[in-house]
Amino acid sequence: MKTVRSLYLLAAALAGMLAFTASIAQPADALPSWNDGASKASILAFVRSVTDKSSKDFVPPAQRIATFDNDGTLWAEQPLYFQLVFALDRVKALAPQHPEWKDKEPFASLLKGDLKGALAGGERAILEIVMATHAGMTTDEFDKVVRDWIATARHPKTRRRYTEMVYQPMLELLRFLRANAFKTFIVSGGGIEFMRPWTENVYGIPPEQVVGSSGKLKFELRDGKPVLVKMPGLDFIDDKAGKPVGIQQHIGRRPILAFGNSDGDLQMLQWTAAGGGARFMGIVHHTDAEREWAYDRKSPVGALDKALDEAQAKAWTVVDMKSDWKTVFPLGKK
Repeated sequence: MKTVRSLYLLAAALAGMLAFTASIAQPADALPSWNDGASKASILAFVRSVTDKSSKDFVPPAQRIATFDNDGTLWAEQPLYFQLVFALDRVKALAPQHPEWKDKEPFASLLKGDLKGALAGGERAILEIVMATHAGMTTDEFDKVVRDWIATARHPKTRRRYTEMVYQPMLELLRFLRANAFKTFIVSGGGIEFMRPWTENVYGIPPEQVVGSSGKLKFELRDGKPVLVKMPGLDFIDDKAGKPVGIQQHIGRRPILAFGNSDGDLQMLQWTAAGGGARFMGIVHHTDAEREWAYDRKSPVGALDKALDEAQAKAWTVVDMKSDWKTVFPLGKK
């Protein structure tokens, strides 16, 4: 009886240890701000399949490239692209040095507070504003101006700093991917020099993993010191068909995962989908007018039309912000 009792106690102890070990081994929810549903399940299933060495879809770590659009995918983009807001603030700051702007559009309208009139010229007007306010500085000077602006400027609706207008679920996704040996890149139509000063601190993405539109640069010696000077004129536009080109030029590997939110990301998603093996194409669909904004096909900012049609036709993952995300912005941020 004593022997039987000892065996019983030993078995009970072993069972308790196994249960405790299992509780430790059980991973915590990697995406706690995502509601359980098809979108979350598709992400988890994809990562599981490409990281499991016994899976037919296994992908070696060196090939686990993930690319993300920025505006509307990692942070908000309404009511205006945030870099444009930065450029508009620069117009006001630089106006005393440019008296000719009082009679020159789009600057004249901007200085009168007529934003609609200033942007009536469309992309050409936006480009002129960006070029005029970014050119002439060294890259180091521009870096400091961006950092100073990011540290103080606030969104007109939420009163959050712009770097607090990031999406908590996407921050979790970036961390989850890196924990599974993915290399995460930004591939954005935004300016590369505008994003690089803050992306590492906000997203954990270092400057060398940021691909964006770029202006012309020139090497100069100023007071005997070598500098790079931002010049008027564009060097490369990293939007739409430019995104796969930027990926090839800067990264040199086709992504196996890509996330966007607008028609400007369609070609990046198509390029990702065209590769062999397991692929993940995701779209953030802005459907939450209460916590963020609801827009897609007709929006003047971040229009999602053709890409939405293709996503639905090819069964890409479309993340419904309203139903798939428990929270949108990081909690506790002001």
